[in-house]
Amino acid sequence: MRLDLKLQGLDSVRESLSRLSGKQARTAYADALNDTGFMVRRAMRDEIRNVFDRPTPYVVNSVFVRKATADKLGVAIEPTYYGGKGIDPQQILQAQEFGGTRRDKRSEVALRRAGILPAGFQTAIPRMPYPGSDDGRGNLRGAFLVQLISYFQAFGEQGYRANMTARRRATVHRGTAKQAGRRYFVAYGRLRSGATAHLAPGIWAASGTHGSVLQPVVMFVRGGVYRSRLSMDAIAQKAGADAYLQRRLRFRIRQAAGE
Repeated sequence: MRLDLKLQGLDSVRESLSRLSGKQARTAYADALNDTGFMVRRAMRDEIRNVFDRPTPYVVNSVFVRKATADKLGVAIEPTYYGGKGIDPQQILQAQEFGGTRRDKRSEVALRRAGILPAGFQTAIPRMPYPGSDDGRGNLRGAFLVQLISYFQAFGEQGYRANMTARRRATVHRGTAKQAGRRYFVAYGRLRSGATAHLAPGIWAASGTHGSVLQPVVMFVRGGVYRSRLSMDAIAQKAGADAYLQRRLRFRIRQAAGE
């Protein structure tokens, strides 16, 4: 999100402005722009919390203010990626702002590359999450997701060492003191014939005596098309960014003039 803010409403402080040097005036302008930028950032974070269902702190806190300076009188407020293992928040929010399809997650890319996730499908958590799989915000826990990808030997060449060994798979099947034994398998429902054609497409877990207890772990769903729900310009307008900027500009000019 980038704001183009006009510096208006200077008549009431024109006398104060006349006592400032060019550098002082530009610094006052920059301070007012930054005041407004941080106000809009608060509004944008609030809107993300309202639009999304239990958004992660990673997405909410990604909103960053690129501050104005006396030499560069422009301020930008936008989701920003700082590297690491997370997905670029711009990608996460793009479909919410412009509509369209959601880009594949890295886990979906890995499952698709391994021939597990069918073309045109993405993953979703079941309505009743598999025990220990979700983070309480509608997402799979990172450690659980890694285990799942590792179980199916779906890590690529660079991450092949993370793929689960036969001994580790046997431990998963046998279970531990903290978690019952289970076996993961892929079902394709009506997409393919076979013994699992009666199950919804996705990854399932079989546990209990002879694997008699079946529970969905990850569902395969058609890639959805999102309508626009998050307008950056509308957030700034709703927050009254222009009027707020003029108030902060008058304050900063008087402050710089020593009034």
